[in-house]
Formats: sequence, C-alpha cells, structure tokens
Amino acid sequence: MTELRINGYKQIRTILKSLLPHIRFKKIQAEALCIACEILCRGTIKTLEKKDLKQLVNLILVIQQENYVTKKKKTKIDLCKILDLTP
Repeated sequence: MTELRINGYKQIRTILKSLLPHIRFKKIQAEALCIACEILCRGTIKTLEKKDLKQLVNLILVIQQENYVTKKKKTKIDLCKILDLTP
C-alpha cells in the first residue's frame, strides 16, 4: 500500500487509467475519481454545465460512501449548495 500526491486533474486521470487494472481495494473510488477527473478536465467549476456538476456531486457521494474512515460526510444537499446547484 502506498500514498501519492499528484497535482492536476489531467495527471491524476492519466495515472489512474494506468493503475485501474491493478487496483484491488478502493477500485470503485478510483473509477469514480477517474470519471470526475474527465469532467474537471473540461473546464473549471464555474464553466462546467449543470449536468456535469450534478454528475460530480453523485461521484463525490460514491467516493464518500466507499470511504469507511470518513466520519464527517457531506450530504447531497450540502454538495449542491457548495456548487450552487440549489433551485
């Protein structure tokens, strides 16, 4: 097991795509993060379409749900407020 610090969505996406076939644990999180990086590479949070932001919220929830250590998880409502997706 190892921990890496990688900066930039494009770099994360590239490395994750290479590692995905070899990941045994946290594969669901890695796949969700890879999709999130694809979305985030298209633009900034301010320039992304609402459908992309909604998909990011769902991906964040998947990542949180699979992380058994996190005690302070954000709800879908919290995430929507952060991304200004409230009606």
